[in-house]
Amino acid sequence: MHALIELDQQLTDTEHDNNYTRLKPAAKPEESSPCDSTHLRHVCGAGSQKYPLIMPGILSQSYETLRYLHAQTSGGNHEEAKMELVVDKVREFQEFYNWAHSVSDERVKDWLLMQGYTPTLALTALYLLAVYVGPKFMKNREPFKFKYTLFAYNLILIIINFHICSELFYNSLKLGYSYSCQLVNYTYEEHEMRIAKALWWFYFSKLVEMLDTIFFILRKKDNQVSFLHVYHHATMFPIWYIGVKWVAGGQSFFGAMINSFIHVIMYTYYGVSALGPEYQKYLWWKRYLTKIQLIQFFVGVVYAIQAIVRGCEYPMWMQWAGIVYGITIIALFLNFYIQAYLKPKPKQVQFMVGIVHAVYSLVSGCEFPKWMHWALIFYAFTILMLFLNFYFHAYIKAQRRKAEAKKLSTTNGKEANGHVANGDATVSSKPETKKKK
Repeated sequence: MHALIELDQQLTDTEHDNNYTRLKPAAKPEESSPCDSTHLRHVCGAGSQKYPLIMPGILSQSYETLRYLHAQTSGGNHEEAKMELVVDKVREFQEFYNWAHSVSDERVKDWLLMQGYTPTLALTALYLLAVYVGPKFMKNREPFKFKYTLFAYNLILIIINFHICSELFYNSLKLGYSYSCQLVNYTYEEHEMRIAKALWWFYFSKLVEMLDTIFFILRKKDNQVSFLHVYHHATMFPIWYIGVKWVAGGQSFFGAMINSFIHVIMYTYYGVSALGPEYQKYLWWKRYLTKIQLIQFFVGVVYAIQAIVRGCEYPMWMQWAGIVYGITIIALFLNFYIQAYLKPKPKQVQFMVGIVHAVYSLVSGCEFPKWMHWALIFYAFTILMLFLNFYFHAYIKAQRRKAEAKKLSTTNGKEANGHVANGDATVSSKPETKKKK
């Protein structure tokens, strides 16, 4: 009997415990920081677990602002308070800079120009100074002719970019890199090091490519030195210092590989065109260069967006930097393309707005089905490219007809005046009058 009572009591206690467990609210799982991952600890460092390369100095910002406001409202020395705030901010930035370098990639710290940001910024400033001073220097001078120098220069850049592209493609293939989300591996493994070195060469090639602008200026081709041209050359070099210094691998390989491939094509065109007008017949594909470059930047932006949407743990700041920079370049390229070849049409604007709207919805985490977002983006992009292609060819044909009509009218006009152009010489159709002796 006692045994039955004890058994009944045990069953009652067990049921009570089960009910308590069932009714008890489940404990929230502890949030894991992205920096807990092994591959991100190196980048995040000890200063911030959620916001790598951002937090140092920001934590005390509210306090500094309140102290400044207090000094203003309490009748203190305003100028002194402002100066103190500036000094504090400079000190915080210096601390941030030192901290950021302390968590940079150890593998690249001894490579050329990788010891600090100062040489890169100084060379970029020197480039901008040359862009400003160069045209003034050449104003009253004859343009230089660099026929074979330009050919050699373009050939060197073809070789460099081909090396970068082939190295990134081969080694990423050997390592089985993912084309949707690839994390940075900071080890000294052979193929990883070859990828890091190829990315350094990509960074260095952006310094060499600044000579494009210098050659344009010395040849007095100032129309080629557009805002888009200068912006692109002045930003790629310092941006890729950051890329190599902190993320020499992973997702970085894709953009560099595509860009170097495009540059092989681009510098092939420049190299052949430098040989002279007699080689222009081989450059019928010139009109496709701008399209290829536009497609390249579209692909880069979509690549970064899909990584964010998938929750790729590649450093978020680098992904957003790539998206923002890619969008600025696309906007400038589209502006150049439209101004040079087209007149803006409502349908083109419609498709561009559609793409931007869909991308914004994806990035902002809109709960509208993602497959529909991507379908709209790709459809609008293909339609936009087809529209641009149509208008481009229509423009080219119209220009050719206009040139032919102008040439014909000029010839007819000269014939009417009794002269037919024949090279530099002209033949008169008027009979010569004999002079009386």
